[in-house]
Amino acid sequence: MSKDEFGVLLYYKFASIPDLNSLFSFYHSNCNSLGLLGRVRLSPNGVNVTVGGLLLALEKHIEAVKSNSLFQGTDFKVASSHHPLNDKVAVECGFTSLSIRVVKELVTFSSYPLLNPPEVSNAGRHLSAAEFHSVLQSAGQLMKNGSPTDDNQLVLLDARNLYETRIGKFHAPSVETLDPGIRQYSDLPSWIDDNSEQLRGKHVLMYCTGGIRCEMASAYIRSKGAGFENVFQLYGGIQRYLEQFPDGGFFRGKNFVFDHRISVGSSNTSIMGACLICGSSYDNYSSRCRCTHCRILVLICDSCQIKSDAYVCELCLKHGMDFGSIPSVEDGELATVLDKNDLKTVCSDSKISSHLPSRNGNAAPRKLRILCLHGFRQNASCFKGRSASLAKKLKSIAELVFIDAPHELPFIYQSSTEAKNSCAPPTGQHAPPPENCKRKYAWLVASDFGGKVEADWKIANQPFDPLQYQGQTDGFDVSLAYLKKMFSEQGPFDGILGFSQGAAMAALLCAQGDKLKAEIDLRFVILCSGFALPLADFWQKPINCPSLHIFGSDPRKDRQITSHTSRYLASRFEDGCSVIIEHEFGHIIPTRSPYMDNIKDFLRRFL
Repeated sequence: MSKDEFGVLLYYKFASIPDLNSLFSFYHSNCNSLGLLGRVRLSPNGVNVTVGGLLLALEKHIEAVKSNSLFQGTDFKVASSHHPLNDKVAVECGFTSLSIRVVKELVTFSSYPLLNPPEVSNAGRHLSAAEFHSVLQSAGQLMKNGSPTDDNQLVLLDARNLYETRIGKFHAPSVETLDPGIRQYSDLPSWIDDNSEQLRGKHVLMYCTGGIRCEMASAYIRSKGAGFENVFQLYGGIQRYLEQFPDGGFFRGKNFVFDHRISVGSSNTSIMGACLICGSSYDNYSSRCRCTHCRILVLICDSCQIKSDAYVCELCLKHGMDFGSIPSVEDGELATVLDKNDLKTVCSDSKISSHLPSRNGNAAPRKLRILCLHGFRQNASCFKGRSASLAKKLKSIAELVFIDAPHELPFIYQSSTEAKNSCAPPTGQHAPPPENCKRKYAWLVASDFGGKVEADWKIANQPFDPLQYQGQTDGFDVSLAYLKKMFSEQGPFDGILGFSQGAAMAALLCAQGDKLKAEIDLRFVILCSGFALPLADFWQKPINCPSLHIFGSDPRKDRQITSHTSRYLASRFEDGCSVIIEHEFGHIIPTRSPYMDNIKDFLRRFL
């Protein structure tokens, strides 16, 4: 082994971790001292690690990990590799830094609450690469210890995402292969629910990249009871299989991997994938082309990339999404809504599943009750009026309740006679506000805020500052007490929808975690044009609450909250807790397709 040879290490271990802080310190010290980069995810139930570095350093890391009895029996998968050559890919795959995080789940199996969450202790029986190959080779013949008994009772189930299966999968004569065609792993439970009859009474052979996804998915299938007992999984995943069968065996094409290598093939150079546009043989994801709508990877050959830089994946095409011209939208300080049904789809960075949990019975479910928090210098009446289209389109599944924030603000006006506020009196004059000038409120205020003033009008001490929200950090305790009262008197509420500063306030509530559960118990939050306030005490650990983040992608159209700011807020939530809808407009909540469809999809998970 050359001392300068680079490699990638993958391993996972499900085990009860007694001291997460100690384990975190070990990984931080060990990986940094060895110069390892990549992702380390720690949870109370185990670890999931993908790191890269010098092979000698990886071997030293493995020895250090093995010294801990918790990792007894762990399958450490090491592959030699080149250094990341494509900076864009290296950044996207997390191989330019070391990320160590404590998470609730090692892999996010579901985006919505499951009635019967799977227990990994109930996972399917492990088959080694040789046993897996033998089953496929001799399908219909008996094997020891309850292995599959005949061709008609054996099915292959691919537990990976659509973009992975498009460049490679198992293929065995006379054995049915089920490809769920999902955008993300958290969509798999819904697919299993909807297609359980294809699995009932069968011997199910499951596989994925390295094995961890099959642990949870096989346990979920087995949890369905009688008829779902015989589930088997490829131990070590496709990676171990290709090591055992370098010619590919029953695997065709390439194995997609979640590091800078992107994919790993066998000695068989056959190409399984095809260009989405022209249909020519193609399986190279190095350009990282993505669907304009849902952002999953798509295969676009070099020639078609030159012709276009906007693409629609087959899943979005299946659901009727396409391109269309979009008229300009005026920026607004308040939340406005779009209702242009004749327009076609525009960009949306949405990770929302197209599969929904199945529900038994025909009775209409109880509507969700959602408390709506307006933005800074707004009020409930204004926010309700601006959200009328949203409320109308959600009326079958949700009731929106609007309230004023507790901090009442004075009316302000600019000293210039060109002030845009039509309610402002002439310069130097103070007059009662006309009937159409309603009081304005805030959830959070600046440190020099003295409370409500007696005068109706107050001159602005400076021109409009688009970054003023960063200094509005006081008043949380007053707003918290007020919201506790609202939950007590007008609740219960399933979730909160916050806009701008209202979203910031909702995020602060989520960051309190179990501290507020007895008084403010949230099943979800919807954060529109949200931001994270610079309050260190609130962001000490990732937030564990299902969240939908809606914000504009064009920084020129939202003068107040940039997409980078809203995306950072989403990153403060645990892996799998954040769902993002990114649109092309400004400080608004868009309410036409596909955005409205995606909002409904998120909410239906909680019905």
